[in-house]
Amino acid sequence: MLDEGKRTAIFELHKKGHGSRTIATDLGVSRQAVRDVLKSGSAEVSPLERAEAAEPWRDRILELFALYEGHLGRVHEDLFKAGAGFSYPALTAFCRRHGIGYSAKLPAGRYEFPPGKEMQHDTSPHAAKIKGVATKIQIASLVLCHSRLIFFQLYLRFTRFECKAFLAEALAYFGGAAEECMIDNTHVIVASGSGADMVPAPEMAAFGARYGFVFKAHEKGDANRSARVEAPFHRIQTAFLPGPGFDDLPHANRAARTTCDDWNAKHSNKLHASRRELFAAERPSLKPLPLHAPDVYLLHTRTVDAEGYVHVNRIRYSAPYRLIARQLEVRETMSQVELYDGPRRVAVHARVAGPIDTRVTDPSHRPPRGEGRPKEGPSTEETTLLAIEPRLADYAVRLKQHAGGRGTLALRRLLSMLRDYPRAPLLAAVAQAEQYGLFHLDRLERMVLGQIAHDYFLLPVERVHKEEGGDE
Repeated sequence: MLDEGKRTAIFELHKKGHGSRTIATDLGVSRQAVRDVLKSGSAEVSPLERAEAAEPWRDRILELFALYEGHLGRVHEDLFKAGAGFSYPALTAFCRRHGIGYSAKLPAGRYEFPPGKEMQHDTSPHAAKIKGVATKIQIASLVLCHSRLIFFQLYLRFTRFECKAFLAEALAYFGGAAEECMIDNTHVIVASGSGADMVPAPEMAAFGARYGFVFKAHEKGDANRSARVEAPFHRIQTAFLPGPGFDDLPHANRAARTTCDDWNAKHSNKLHASRRELFAAERPSLKPLPLHAPDVYLLHTRTVDAEGYVHVNRIRYSAPYRLIARQLEVRETMSQVELYDGPRRVAVHARVAGPIDTRVTDPSHRPPRGEGRPKEGPSTEETTLLAIEPRLADYAVRLKQHAGGRGTLALRRLLSMLRDYPRAPLLAAVAQAEQYGLFHLDRLERMVLGQIAHDYFLLPVERVHKEEGGDE
């Protein structure tokens, strides 16, 4: 069939008085084709009219399409059993022409990203070979939209802790932050809503405010809106992860940083420059980093166990042996585990990812070799107790006999009561307890509370009068 251009040329040459033989020779077509075009009287190509084999089955196709929820393979099977003679490709072509289960594709949008306006963050699950074993990991990536500068890292899990730690590291790599960070409605950042109505979690909003940017989310189903960060994941999967693998996760992340340096420095034919060259123009538009950005950490409260360890993520980290049974504050960063006794940092360990029940021990946290625990003499708790209140000496001796051994925990509890309660009621309760041979400290504490109840927990006179049945 001749196209519309040649048909138009035939009519133009015919108007100039040329015969069909001359027109056919000049255009390289048959004389009959020239006659047919002149006979049709129009340069437009007439639509091809032919019967469709699936048209008689249209209603049945619509019924089965709804029944099988759009699965055309099942639809064709039932139609074939019912006697339909057309093929599966003919069915799909019929459905496509008549809009059954198909919709016309809309043109992709184009977004302009001025320097420093937007960066995009996303994560993607992959498998990386670590110590020769295929391990499920999450790859987190951040891309500056104008220059396409990229930074990515690998994580075994990705919670808000890892998210904040990653963004802090990525922004330090960039040397600043864009005004907005586009995300894909991930629950790690989002507290409620989606798209334009997304509300970030308070801690994530506060993190963004520290660095001078706000989180934005694209509408659900509009993945093209975050294409700047989506596209590089395929390159990471095909050009970074394959190979001999990594010794451990820190090794993988060092390799990822080196790869980012290489990719950002390499000339891009699509961009007509390297990402680093484009970044040089974007850098002045970024929000500067805060003067001081503290390490991102998770806060735990742990008690030092009898072996002198605290437990974090089923890994045991040693603490100074003198802090056994003390409650410590544990700050877990991406690289370290820090132990605090009040405001004082008492231990620092390298963070260990596994295996579980690994013991991380600092030799300085253990008693000097051969010293061990003193077998004789009063304990530190007993010495402190008697220095504060010598009148408790007799009760302390009998309390140790009742508790067994050195009675350290019992003396520590009595010392705590001495510090917490008024002296006179405590001494009165101790005298009464000693008289009756009571050395259960819970009962002693109740006796102290009974001694001070009327002196320290008085009700207003009006309320007492009403409770005793007085006139209102």
